Amino acid sequence: MIVAAAADGIGRIRLDAPERHNALTQGAMRDLSALLDRWADDGVKALSLTGTGRSFCAGASLDELDSADWADNPLTALCDRLQDFPAPTLALLNGGVYGGGVELAAACDMRIGVDGMRAFVPAAELGIHYSPEGMARVRRIIGPQATRRLFLLAERFDDAALAATGFVDRLVSQADLDRAGEDWLAHAVTLAPLAVRGMKESLNALDRGVDDPDAPARIRAAFSSEDHAEARAARREKRPPRFTGR
Repeated sequence: MIVAAAADGIGRIRLDAPERHNALTQGAMRDLSALLDRWADDGVKALSLTGTGRSFCAGASLDELDSADWADNPLTALCDRLQDFPAPTLALLNGGVYGGGVELAAACDMRIGVDGMRAFVPAAELGIHYSPEGMARVRRIIGPQATRRLFLLAERFDDAALAATGFVDRLVSQADLDRAGEDWLAHAVTLAPLAVRGMKESLNALDRGVDDPDAPARIRAAFSSEDHAEARAARREKRPPRFTGR
């Protein structure tokens, strides 16, 4: 149910269970977490996540809601891995985004959606207390009031509402989604990995409201890096820079 490949510094993940709206079992969540760990170690420079069919993701498989132990929530762990991935991440929202799929999309750095898509979280309709970590992840993007509507009222958000709240960075036609994603990935891998990784760590600390004591060291490392020297040389020589992440 997961199709994944990495090449030329780009990782691509496709959730491939359209018959159940790409809902994730706990096993699939753990497999995805392990994959992200491997790709982080391998130095993947940009990553996209999408789904097959009419839906991006319906979150956790309903079959496991009663039978599995959710005390140690693997969806939260997966979204933490995705948010902390040391390179830019993009959710390509090919269709509906439901339940924990909303959190999964929110864990990515950016989101491109398609015309006509919608999103909702049915936790209040199912008698489920959604995790505070997940609600906070969504709240940092769409703000406190829209988050209350999404979780407390199980309100359905259409494409216009998702754009207005900032949940999607932009909307494209279904036919243009793959090209929009490939253009984004092609640009992301041209940037300086060391600087991008450091700034992402700082942004994540700001989002979580925690201290970032290592930021000064990361700033100094970026200024003294080979990548910074390469950027200066490339500007002088009027050519594209060739970054190595060092």
